Amino acid sequence: MSLRRSFLSRRIIHRSFTLSNSYKDSKSPEIASVSSCRINRGEEENGCDTGSEQHQQQHDGVVSAGESVPSESGSWAGLLPELLGEIIRRVEASEDKWPQRQNVVACGCVCKRWRDATTEAVDNASLHQPGNITFPSSLKKPGPRDLPLQCLIKRDKKNATFYLYLALTPSFTDKGKFLLAARRYRNGARTEYIISLDADDLSQGSKAYVGKLRSDFLGTNFTLYDSQPPHSGAKPSSSKSGRRVANKQISPQVPSGNFEIGQVAYKFNLLKSRGPRRMICSLTCPLSDPDKSQDDLKMKTGCTILKNKAPRWHEHLECWCLNFHGRVTVASVKNFQLVATVDQSQPGGKGDEEMVLLQFGKVGDDTFTMDFRRPLSAFQAFAICLTSFGTKLACE
Repeated sequence: MSLRRSFLSRRIIHRSFTLSNSYKDSKSPEIASVSSCRINRGEEENGCDTGSEQHQQQHDGVVSAGESVPSESGSWAGLLPELLGEIIRRVEASEDKWPQRQNVVACGCVCKRWRDATTEAVDNASLHQPGNITFPSSLKKPGPRDLPLQCLIKRDKKNATFYLYLALTPSFTDKGKFLLAARRYRNGARTEYIISLDADDLSQGSKAYVGKLRSDFLGTNFTLYDSQPPHSGAKPSSSKSGRRVANKQISPQVPSGNFEIGQVAYKFNLLKSRGPRRMICSLTCPLSDPDKSQDDLKMKTGCTILKNKAPRWHEHLECWCLNFHGRVTVASVKNFQLVATVDQSQPGGKGDEEMVLLQFGKVGDDTFTMDFRRPLSAFQAFAICLTSFGTKLACE
């Protein structure tokens, strides 16, 4: 009889200790919700073991797609796919401008499931409303269709470096959000601009390398190279200038070649006639069609031919003038506006020579504005503007 009472007393003490621990743990809402779920399933007896397993999974941050066990972010990682997709779609639709757009990026940083759902939501939204810059891949997608995307270019003459920022306010003094950087190098008698996602790592062997711009001997013809193939089946440039670095110097996952995606040419002005520079651009641009799926768009590109918009002579000011709508304040030979003569993103493939697709102009000693729209991407527009820097005696 005494042995039975002793056994019952030990069991009661153990039961009280378990309840006491459950009460202490209930102070944490996340653990309390998990404990209540397990109690409803009748798993009180092995709750300590499963709880330790859950803590280990939270610490490791590894949760499979089919499990409902929360990751380090709590129960949010265990949301139903339909509910998760709806949440991210609403966040993506409401936060359409920076700096609020950083909330969309934050959704992609929760875990792998959220990253995949965020990427899908951003890709689907870009079909109907292109131009929002969210991830680095957005820099090589077409700009907005209706209103141009306003950017700023800052020049560092001492280091021959150029920085591209997304304008967040109408002010020309605000730096904005950093997008790309480029540095000018002398390669023999030629000039190269290395374009990178990292302002502190501007080399072709960098993982942040996105492309480059290369000029000819006179500095009047430029070739634009992309680090990634513009479409399926594209072959890298076979020329020596088109190669990046030795294959042993970079990761096997990083392509060792460059893909030619466009050319920019400045026309000679041998007679020294009065007028601004004349230029023509031929680019391979990605096409976006809301009626097609994302998989189809990866295969489709089109050729776009741009030329500078002819300015008019102002008799009173005695200078050539273009209407930059207040986005350019300093007269410079570098200022230009580009319109399309051939644009395969438009019906019939004919461009609208009245609509400015890219404009570039000076607003300070080392500050310039860059406004672009579809079918150009931020990467292509930045590269075209880089060609305007430097003296071109044969074209002025």
